[in-house]
Amino acid sequence: MDVEVELSRIIINETSDQQVIVLKERHGERSFPIVIGIVEIFAIDRRLKGIKPPRPMTHDLLENVIENIGVKIEKIVIDDLRNHTFYAKIHLSSNGQTVKIDSRPSDAIALGVASNAPIYVAEHVFEKTSQ
Repeated sequence: MDVEVELSRIIINETSDQQVIVLKERHGERSFPIVIGIVEIFAIDRRLKGIKPPRPMTHDLLENVIENIGVKIEKIVIDDLRNHTFYAKIHLSSNGQTVKIDSRPSDAIALGVASNAPIYVAEHVFEKTSQ
């Protein structure tokens, strides 16, 4: 079972390569941090603030490609945690077909934020983060 979450915090530390986002259950109390890179945290932050760069950045380019070929981002699912590494899938739909694309959670979230795609976390991932 997947649990809907939201970005509850973005912690930017410009003196470090490791940045943190915190995902929290939309209808609950559980939350956990994910360490991501500085490029991805700035992409997420920029998208949340509605700031458009003068030229498309990588996540903008991918979003443009997806939109222009008639595909929709249905949802982002963080579906596994192995060896302290989170795994995610971007669920895309086109003509009634769904395709799941393997992704780093940070890239999936950066892409999903601009399209307002819901973010989900697999229940077993929540269980692993609380151990």
